[in-house]
Amino acid sequence: AVKSRMLQAMRKGLSRQTHAQANVRMLPTYICSTPDGTEKGDILVVELCQSHVRTLRVTLLGDGNQSPQPGCWVMGSSWSPPTMPLQLFDFIAQCVRQFLAGISSPQHRLPLGFVFPFSCRQTQLDKVNGTGFSCSDVEGKDVVQLLQSAIKKQELHHVDVVALMNDTVGTMMTCSMRGEPCEVALIVGTGTNSCFMAEAQLVEMAEEISGQMCVNTEWGCFGDDGTLSDILTPYDQHVDQESSNPGEKRFEKLVGSLYLGEIVRHVLTALVAEKVLFTGGSVAILRTKDVLKTQQVLEIIENEEGMAKARRVLEALGLQPSEQDCCRVQQICRVVVSRAAALCAAGLAAILSHMCQSRELERLAVNVGVDGELYWGYTRFGEILQSVTGLLAPECVATLLPSVDGTGQGAAVVTAVALRLAAQCREVDQLLAPLRLSRADLERVQALMRREMELGLGLESHANASVRMLPTYVRGTPDGTERGEFLALDLGGTNFRVLVVRVAQDGIRMASEIYVIPTAVTQGTGEALFNHIMECIMDFQLKQDLMEQVLPLGFTFSFPCQQLGLDKAVLLSWTKGFSASGCVGQDVVQLLREAAQRKQHLGLKVVAVVNDTVGTMMSCGYDDPKCEIGLIVGTGTNACYMEEMRNVGTVEGEQGRMCINMEWGAFGDNGCLDYFFTDFDRLVDEKTINAGKQRWARLISGMYLGEIVRHILLALVEKQLLFRGKPCPKLQTRDIFQTKFLSTIEIDGLALRQVRTILQDLELQASFEDSLLVQKVCQTVSLRAAQLCAAGLAAVVEKMRENRGLAQLAVTVGVDGTLYKMHPRFSQHLQQMLRDLAPNCTVTFLQSEDGSGKGAALVAAVACREAEP
Repeated sequence: AVKSRMLQAMRKGLSRQTHAQANVRMLPTYICSTPDGTEKGDILVVELCQSHVRTLRVTLLGDGNQSPQPGCWVMGSSWSPPTMPLQLFDFIAQCVRQFLAGISSPQHRLPLGFVFPFSCRQTQLDKVNGTGFSCSDVEGKDVVQLLQSAIKKQELHHVDVVALMNDTVGTMMTCSMRGEPCEVALIVGTGTNSCFMAEAQLVEMAEEISGQMCVNTEWGCFGDDGTLSDILTPYDQHVDQESSNPGEKRFEKLVGSLYLGEIVRHVLTALVAEKVLFTGGSVAILRTKDVLKTQQVLEIIENEEGMAKARRVLEALGLQPSEQDCCRVQQICRVVVSRAAALCAAGLAAILSHMCQSRELERLAVNVGVDGELYWGYTRFGEILQSVTGLLAPECVATLLPSVDGTGQGAAVVTAVALRLAAQCREVDQLLAPLRLSRADLERVQALMRREMELGLGLESHANASVRMLPTYVRGTPDGTERGEFLALDLGGTNFRVLVVRVAQDGIRMASEIYVIPTAVTQGTGEALFNHIMECIMDFQLKQDLMEQVLPLGFTFSFPCQQLGLDKAVLLSWTKGFSASGCVGQDVVQLLREAAQRKQHLGLKVVAVVNDTVGTMMSCGYDDPKCEIGLIVGTGTNACYMEEMRNVGTVEGEQGRMCINMEWGAFGDNGCLDYFFTDFDRLVDEKTINAGKQRWARLISGMYLGEIVRHILLALVEKQLLFRGKPCPKLQTRDIFQTKFLSTIEIDGLALRQVRTILQDLELQASFEDSLLVQKVCQTVSLRAAQLCAAGLAAVVEKMRENRGLAQLAVTVGVDGTLYKMHPRFSQHLQQMLRDLAPNCTVTFLQSEDGSGKGAALVAAVACREAEP
């Protein structure tokens, strides 16, 4: 029952909605990593204790931290805490100055870790508001800032306060220095507390953090809302009422060594009243508060000397104990301390079960750092803690690690880890900086795209433009009046489709079949290839009972073509593994018609040959008449839009509009984008079969983003920033990091354990920090792709707006492609940046359904509509 209530209280503390009412506060510490053994350097530690300040210097050697070298010095071994905050922090700063003078401190920068053993609300690792401290004016202030100011007043300009922590976190970090990470810590001393490495997305009080974060539970207050009332005894109630804070810290009062002697005293008093103990002599002393110390209780319960110690303690109080009295007192002491150990175990079991559930593990193995006089003072305490935890959380295996100087060495390690992460972060940012584009960069790309578009449209300049701006002879988009049955043929690879599309007043209905083209046919003669395609069309018409009808056909042909008319397209080159002879330089529609004649099939009426980008625009145009742009961002990328005929220099005629197939994947092939290419982009480009071509597509499209990420990861490994610098042979393999991994890794709320699983599938042994870094790289690469795509699209919509002489353009983009549809953030980033770059255009995005099938049929439908008298 205690475990399940603790779990409930922990969840309440983690949730933003219920945190304010929670007794188990679950405070974020902003410590997001445990040591990896590479931390090194001199660290200064200042610990504010009950009656003194302890100052020490710890040297970490970066050798796995097996041998931290503390140079310890205690300042002001007894002092009354000053009443004014400035006096307190000035005193601490003076202690630091005297300490440094005593050890001939070098003048190089000295990072300082500050152990502040009071309840705090942290907002960063080095920003914290003090609470629950008796010095006036400290509550609500940033104690790190107070200390840093006091240190500056002492002219210690080389001392920087880097991290603040409490003793529990220090305990966890000290125990992490032995090779295996320690992810939980437990203090059972005067008071009690715990901390653990939680999944950061569950720590709702910390803003925008992924990975893991150490949470300080502050579990001493567990039960302050009455949840423990059914296990509180009358003795516990007496101890609480006599304390300085009745009704508060109820769990601590059951467990902390400050209170166990008092619980035992109240039990003895009750038994005396029942005439079960000390029947002879005066027992008035037992009514005096704090006459029995917890240290004495711990000595009484030790097996060998316990009875003799019980007699000495009781006689020192003026009692006259019999042998049986001593035996009973020893039993009572054991029960009280064992209960404390079992309650701690229930709390620890709640933490372990929470960790196991939140990480979606069947079994959790974890190290638990333990400190405090109860743990050290009674050997059975650890045994009870271990066995009861095992009973209450059987799915977890906890190894208890005794802590050594958690507040000293632990604080030094927290500080060193913070410094290591900050240095790594700077290096990573430096490496990724060329991929991060400013607003000015994107405006420059937009202007370059606009310039290349103009060149591509011009009759004289067309041949030298990197953006080809090919006329499609599609002169209109659907207006909703299209009716009838149409065939569509979609040829873009070794699988191709034949469709029948029925356009009626109540919508569009389709039937289709996929056919395979054998390799022998794709690499044989053109005649054999088009004969095979024709046989498939006839098979489909037969199955659909369409042999007697002559239906208009739209032909999606996704290979590079020069279009000379709506139904005339000359193949420029084969791609995608096709090499059928006798086709390059020929009109593909004519090749299809000749195959129909050979097969004596007269019911073939090809009215349009279509590119898949145009099909995407037309497919969406049926649902939204404002759709005048098509965009594909998938394996490759392309765009098309409705241009004014007067601007299309490569086609005669001034009236109306024509859809222009931009073929924008080649933007930059003339060197105009070289400034934006990073070393990683150049590495990817050099390894492709057509280096120097399709430069824009290599920055944006799905085929290349995974490769860019792979090259960045290799650079990070080389700089010892990833996978601890260990060689990763698998990462040397080209195309091993597929773009679909980017989409998965960037899903909102995806726990880093799932990122680790993806990386483990690639035989990459990643820590949580590695996973976080891989996620950061993926986000940088995909953000750049989306923003560049927005810059290109901004050039298109702004040109359309100016063409039409509008102050404000409202237009819809029909969009398709796996990167746009499957990536969790791509569309969001694209649309946001487009709004920024083209503020005078209101752009709506409509996802296309089957642009190459339905879209081709609609091109045919619009052509038939326009051909009618």
